[in-house]
Amino acid sequence: MALNFVVILLTALVPLLTGFIWFNPKVFGTAWMKAAGVTPESGKGSNMVLVFGLTYLFGLMLSAILYSVVVHQNHIYSILLDTPGFGQEGSEVMNYIEDFMGKYGDNYRTFKHGALHGTIAGVFLVMPCIAVNALFEMKGFKYIAINSGFWILNLLIMGGIICQFG
Repeated sequence: MALNFVVILLTALVPLLTGFIWFNPKVFGTAWMKAAGVTPESGKGSNMVLVFGLTYLFGLMLSAILYSVVVHQNHIYSILLDTPGFGQEGSEVMNYIEDFMGKYGDNYRTFKHGALHGTIAGVFLVMPCIAVNALFEMKGFKYIAINSGFWILNLLIMGGIICQFG
């Protein structure tokens, strides 16, 4: 099972697309600006090409690592990597992998399953990082909730897409 680079490239767009909605003033944009201490004027000095470009790059990084979180079948390769004959067509280990993937390769490959693991990653990996930074930046609960909610939603969507189509 090879990494599906098209899915990785497409899911990296999710944070950009959800960000346009999430941070819209009619959704959480105004509340986020207030909680973050950002004003419309302070944002005008930003290089938005750089901001969007780096956002996409970081989305690529998230997509790539999320692939290993939501597609469990990939773990068989890392478990058997050092086994003699790994990578050699027709070897005992490669025949075993082929048989295993033929029987179980599609198990838990649904949007729902990927969304579950994406959400778990968001809650237990991303939210604590955001919360710790916010505590030291002396930001309030609203700041933590808006930013964590944004990333939990993104990882939910990204995980679902990767698991279903990756």
